[in-house]
Amino acid sequence: MKTSDLHKHLIVVDGLNVSNWSRQVFEEMNNGGVTAANCTCSVWENFKATMDNIAQWKQMLRQNDDILLQVKTVADIHKAKEMGKTGIILGFQNVAAFEDRLGYIQLFKELGVGIAQMAYNTYNLVGAGCYESKDGGLTDFGYEVVAEMNRLGIMCDLSHVGPQTSEDVIKFSKKPVCYSHCLPAGLKEHPRNKSDEQLKFIADHGGFIGVTMFSPFLEKGADATVDDYVAAIDYVINLVGEECVGIGTDFTQDYGQGFFDWITHDKGTARKLTDFGPVKNPEGIRTIGEFPNLTQAMVKAGWAEEKIRKVMGANWVRVLKDVWGQ
Repeated sequence: MKTSDLHKHLIVVDGLNVSNWSRQVFEEMNNGGVTAANCTCSVWENFKATMDNIAQWKQMLRQNDDILLQVKTVADIHKAKEMGKTGIILGFQNVAAFEDRLGYIQLFKELGVGIAQMAYNTYNLVGAGCYESKDGGLTDFGYEVVAEMNRLGIMCDLSHVGPQTSEDVIKFSKKPVCYSHCLPAGLKEHPRNKSDEQLKFIADHGGFIGVTMFSPFLEKGADATVDDYVAAIDYVINLVGEECVGIGTDFTQDYGQGFFDWITHDKGTARKLTDFGPVKNPEGIRTIGEFPNLTQAMVKAGWAEEKIRKVMGANWVRVLKDVWGQ
C-alpha cells in the first residue's frame, strides 16, 4: 500500500492538542487525517471559567459540524472515521476546574471530558506538578479524585505531574493512566521528560505513553525533524514495547508569545517556571495538516504497517475503551 493510501486508512489519534482553536485549525486537523484528538479546554482555569470554555466548545462543535464530531465513546472515534470528520475529545491539563468539589467531576464527564491531567506544572489540591521543588505525592483529597475519575471513566493524565504524585496515581488507579504527551529523559534531560524508569513503571502497571514532538524537549530542539520525532517514539517503544505507545503531539498552532508566557508562569500569573524561547515544531510536521508526513517518516524508518497502525491510533483506541468502558 502506498504511504498516502496507508495514512488515509489509519485511525489517527492525537493524545494532546492545545492549539488556538479556529475554523482554520479544524480544517488542518481534518485535512491532516486526524481521526480524534484530546483537545485542551482547561489549564489554569477554575470551575466557572472552564465551563465558559466548554460552552465555547459546544458552539464551535455546532458551527463546524461538517468536519467535527464530539467524542464521548470509542464508538464515536470509529464514527468520526467513517464520516470523514475529526473527533473532539474534551480534555483538561489540570484538575483546578474540579476545585474542592467531587461532584463537579461528574458534571464535566457528562459534558464530554474524557481525559484530565492531575496537575499542571505546580501544586493544586490533588498533588504536585513537575516544576515544584518538593513533591509530597498525591493528597488525601487527590486519592478521592482519582477514585471518582475511575468510577466515571475519565483518564488520569500525568504528563506535567511530579514524579511522586505520578507514582501514587499509577499505583492507586484501578484503570489505565497515561503520560499523554511526554518525551524520554534518556534523550534529553528536562523536568518535563520522563526517565527510563518512569516510562517502564507506568507501562508495567498497564499505563499508556503518548510521545510528544514539542521541540524544547527533543534532543535537537528547534533543529529537530519529523525523523527525530520518530526516533524518539522508537526509543520509548524499545523500552516498553509497541502496545502501550501512541502519539501526543502537543500542537500549539496559531498561538503567540502571550500564550507561552501564560502557561509557563505558575497559575498563569505568578513565578516564572521555565523559558522555552521560540517554539518551532520539527521540520516536516510544523503544522497539523502535515500529519501524513509522520506516517511517511515511520515508513522511511522501516516500521511495519501493523506497528504504524498501532502507534498512530489503534493503541489509544484500545486504552480509551479500557478507561471509558464504551
